[in-house]
Amino acid sequence: MRTIRAAATGAVVMSLALAATACGGGTSTDGGGSNDSPKTLTYWASNQGASIEVDKKVLQPELDKFEKQTGIKVKLEVVPWSDLLNRILTATTSGQGPDVLNIGNTWSASLQATGALLPWDEANLAKIGGRNRFVDSALGSTGAEGKDPAAVPLYSMAYALYYNKQIFADAGIAQPPATWAELVADGKKIQAKGKQVLGAEGANVSENVHHVFVFAKQHGADFFAADGKPDFTSDGAVAAVKQYVDLMAKDKAIPQGNAEYAQNQSVSDFAKGKTAMLLWQSASSNLKSQGMSEDKYGIAPVPVQSGTPGTGAQVNSMVAGINLAVFKNTDNLDGATEFVKFMTGDEEQKILNKAYSTIPPVASAQSDAGFNSAANAVLKDTLAKSAAALPQVADESQFETVVGTAVKELFADAAAGRPVTTESVKAKLAKAQQQMPTK
Repeated sequence: MRTIRAAATGAVVMSLALAATACGGGTSTDGGGSNDSPKTLTYWASNQGASIEVDKKVLQPELDKFEKQTGIKVKLEVVPWSDLLNRILTATTSGQGPDVLNIGNTWSASLQATGALLPWDEANLAKIGGRNRFVDSALGSTGAEGKDPAAVPLYSMAYALYYNKQIFADAGIAQPPATWAELVADGKKIQAKGKQVLGAEGANVSENVHHVFVFAKQHGADFFAADGKPDFTSDGAVAAVKQYVDLMAKDKAIPQGNAEYAQNQSVSDFAKGKTAMLLWQSASSNLKSQGMSEDKYGIAPVPVQSGTPGTGAQVNSMVAGINLAVFKNTDNLDGATEFVKFMTGDEEQKILNKAYSTIPPVASAQSDAGFNSAANAVLKDTLAKSAAALPQVADESQFETVVGTAVKELFADAAAGRPVTTESVKAKLAKAQQQMPTK
């Protein structure tokens, strides 16, 4: 999921457990979709670029192309990540929503549990070219294990460490840090030259979750037990959250002002040369749109506890990405299916993923020479070797909200000079766990 990413209000999040009806552009009452409006589709796209206007410039020519090919007009709305999950959850209960929509891949199992989305069984997958067109890592974040996918992969991403070459050179740092201890040590050299070290977005709830999930994996922990029940207060989970927040509270690598940062603010600081490093998903197009040329920064794997990235405890990214879903009772089921086929076709996959500096989840498109840059080499290697999917459980979106909010509150404590201790972290996570639905 792109970064970001969204936070749903508690009341709307809880509707996941209750929602059993689908929504869409029309009036089908059997939940099975229809073709009452064969010439129109509504599409909610997630905000992938530096702004909504950037997304419109990327997407509208492709939607016009689809209309020319099929005669089907697509009405586009680009929805900010801060609103997207709320909008989707409201649509599952109100019956008022789009025909086709982007979802963060981490939400797949949660939205699948509502029954609102069209299942991509083998028959439906065959209509868009079949399951084998998609790479395995992307398919791993399309819904609960053992169930038909609730969506199909559209864009694949991974986190990387972006670093300002000039700031590093000025500080006498020859190469990017491979471990967190090295990052903290490099930070002291960078601060001695009057620069900020590492950008973060403490008020960005989903970004918080993505990072602490990776730290938890590096500590050999997870936020859910094997039976799918929340396990937020294990020693490893607590240590993971504390280590991330301590980058501000203890190590002073993250500026205190970043506690209030929301989506894209840390990217903006990095693009302007204010901070030396940035942890972000597939940031190249975002940085370019903000005026930072590729020769100004380097890209390296996200640091680990020790050694080099790999499997197991060396996980250094979530499997990030965007999936494309169809509301089950759309009034244009055939058109929606045709649109998904178009968007996941080789030509569009190359166009769109190049525009967003993402990796095509379609194997045949991924082999295009345009995806062989140094930046993409790091991202593809991470996805292949050292990324893990967030838990594909029905309560995942609630987990993002409550744990991400707990981290936000801990960053606020750090910024205000209040102590961040093992006990205070555990208390915040215990409170978050209490907010999870009970079975």
